[in-house]
Amino acid sequence: MTGEHDLDALLRAMKPELLDGTFVFCTLAPSATIPATISPVLTFREREGTTLVILREQAEAAGLSYAFPARLITLTVHSALDAVGFLAAITARLAEAGISVNAVSAFHHDHLFVPADRADAAMAVLQEMSKAKHA
Repeated sequence: MTGEHDLDALLRAMKPELLDGTFVFCTLAPSATIPATISPVLTFREREGTTLVILREQAEAAGLSYAFPARLITLTVHSALDAVGFLAAITARLAEAGISVNAVSAFHHDHLFVPADRADAAMAVLQEMSKAKHA
């Protein structure tokens, strides 16, 4: 199934969903193995190390240092990986509201990690964007 490309359709149909839990960003040394007790929602390997995005409880139980306690918002519209302007429009609007965001595109959906204490405000912005009339 092909994802949506049309920006107006994407914005109207994004249907943001706030997932349960607080997620955090951790890093492991490049040669380190991910502990078996950890179930990352995101893993990304960089030259400096491996970034894990995991539930805060998992990080604390494994004794891992972490940063950026965040809530995860999934934009449930099936966006095409080569859609133009969708995340730009969303991140710009969140920036106007003073809300930082770490955006991740996966095969079917786009996902936003926003500061845990700003999740409700981010949801309000996204819901407003979804209801607005687009050009």
